[in-house]
Amino acid sequence: MNADLPVFIKPMHVELDGTGRYRKAETVDQLAGMLLSEKWHHRNGTKYHSALMRSIEALEFYTDAETARAAFVDAAHEAGMHVLPDDMATAELKKAG
Repeated sequence: MNADLPVFIKPMHVELDGTGRYRKAETVDQLAGMLLSEKWHHRNGTKYHSALMRSIEALEFYTDAETARAAFVDAAHEAGMHVLPDDMATAELKKAG
């Protein structure tokens, strides 16, 4: 792996620093950093482990970064965090339905 080559994802904002406080992520490296940070308190869930594995795979083997992103969103929701713009799209679908 060349650490100088970022693996980009669709940008997101994650409510990692407390209610209403978001941190921006644009690369898989940033997602992995959030998962491994002290701020992530819900580390026993299956979705957390899946997100960590998908992030490592994307970084090491340059696999689909969007798969890592989707797994991260699932893990964030499992931990009770909001993710923008993903949660906005879900809310709009619920309103329309």
